[in-house]
Amino acid sequence: MKKITTSGKIVDLHCHLLPGIDDGSPDLEHSLSLANDAIEEGITHILATPHHLDGDYVNHRTDVIKAVAEFQAELDVRKMPLTIFPGQEVHINGDLIERYNDLLGIDEAKKYMLIEFPHGSVPAYAKRLFFELRKIGTTPIIVHPERNHEIQNDLNILYEFVSEGALAQLTATSYIGGFGSNVEKISDQLVEHGLVQLFASDAHALKGRKFALHEAFEKLKVTIGQEKVDEFEQNAENLLNGLPVMAHGYSKISKKKKHFFFF
Repeated sequence: MKKITTSGKIVDLHCHLLPGIDDGSPDLEHSLSLANDAIEEGITHILATPHHLDGDYVNHRTDVIKAVAEFQAELDVRKMPLTIFPGQEVHINGDLIERYNDLLGIDEAKKYMLIEFPHGSVPAYAKRLFFELRKIGTTPIIVHPERNHEIQNDLNILYEFVSEGALAQLTATSYIGGFGSNVEKISDQLVEHGLVQLFASDAHALKGRKFALHEAFEKLKVTIGQEKVDEFEQNAENLLNGLPVMAHGYSKISKKKKHFFFF
């Protein structure tokens, strides 16, 4: 596949490819198939992010580190050129500060952490929790905000979080229409207004939940340009390495006024 980023690298910071620990992949066979898909897509590095504390799955820090080491060994034996890092998709809970030692960040020092909201809402305590996380040196990265129902109804909820120091990650499949035209339209707006700073796959071994990063970057290149493609890729790489990433050039999204016609 022809390279889409100037560096030739694609880093995926949200992926459910570890076998048998959440709803991502049921077994090693499916995980290896996902890994092969990633390699064909041009992905070189993946942060494995099993669900944690979402009401269905608990994946403790040490268990994820062990699972990643075992899966990396399987990839190495098969000479598959893919490097996996341990992470978590941390579901927002009011006691995350108390659980902090059991949490994994994107980077080893936990300067950045993937935080998932419930699909239907944004908890009232989220801003306070994010403030507490930033106080101890962790920047929250809101995953797939485009699929959160409350944010869908008011995109400036995300603007408020970003203006207060959070970052946001858009799912590649959303951007190319895989979750429907409404989510695609919202994704377009979030990209255009600078409210998301990177793409990630959120890939599962399920129909319609593949990587799609290359295709998303192709669309981004056409709609905004190569510079934005490289910025998104570099942001992912910098986050993995714990290097500075800041939102910039973001703006509020004005709601279109409804027109009423009287007869």
